[in-house]
Amino acid sequence: MPPQQKTRTGLIIRHVPHEGIAGYREPIEAAGYALARLDVSDANFGAVDLGEPDLLIMMGGPMGVYEQDAHPWIACQMKRLARRLDAGRPTLGVCFGAQMMAAAMGARVYRGRAKEVGFHPLSFVDTASPLRHLADVPVLHWHGDTFDLPDDVELLASTPAYPHQAFRRGNNILALQFHGEMGLDPRFDEWLRQWPDALDETGGSVNGMRDLHRRHGPSAVAAGRMMIAEWLAGLTD
Repeated sequence: MPPQQKTRTGLIIRHVPHEGIAGYREPIEAAGYALARLDVSDANFGAVDLGEPDLLIMMGGPMGVYEQDAHPWIACQMKRLARRLDAGRPTLGVCFGAQMMAAAMGARVYRGRAKEVGFHPLSFVDTASPLRHLADVPVLHWHGDTFDLPDDVELLASTPAYPHQAFRRGNNILALQFHGEMGLDPRFDEWLRQWPDALDETGGSVNGMRDLHRRHGPSAVAAGRMMIAEWLAGLTD
C-alpha cells in the first residue's frame, strides 16, 4: 500500500469572535487542511508557534496595528508572524490580518482618510493572479485603516479610496484588505450591531446594508472561494 499522505494543518487566528473564516472555510478544507482556531484572548496564545502550521490564516478585527499599548498581544503576534513571513510559509491575512502582515514586513499601517464600508467592486484587479475571480464582483469592504506596500510584493487590487487592497509575495503569502469571505455568514448581523457608527460615517444604514448583503453576498462568497482555491493550488513547499 502507498504511504498515507500527512494531513496538512491550518491555524485560524481570530482577533474577535464575530470575525471568523466564514466562506473561506469550504475551499481550505476541500484542499485537505485540518483547521484549528486560536483566539488572541486564549491564555496560551503567546506560547503557540505560528511557524508550525502548514497554513496560517489571520482574520479581521476593529483594532489598529498601531494600538499595541491597548492590545499587548499585537506585538507578540507580529514578532512570530515576521519569522513566518521571512521563511515564506503559506499565510493568508484578511483586513486587520492583512495589515498585520504589512507591518510585519516593515511597512507603515495608518488610518485612512475615510472609512470604506459597503459592497462594491474592486477598481483594479491583477487578472494574472487568483484575484481574477473577483473582477467586477461587488465584495464587502469594512475598514478605516490602510498600509504602505511592503518591499518585494505585488499589488493585486485597488479601489479609488484605498489603492492598496491586496498584495502577495511569491506564491505563498497573500494579504487581502477586503472581505471576500463575508456574504452568507449570520455573524454579519453582529457587525451591524457592533459598528453602526461606521455606517453613519459612510452615509449607509442598517437596512440598506442588509439589502446589499442579501443581493451581493452569495456572488461575493462564490468568487472569494474560487480565489482562495486557486491560491491554495499554487502554494509551493
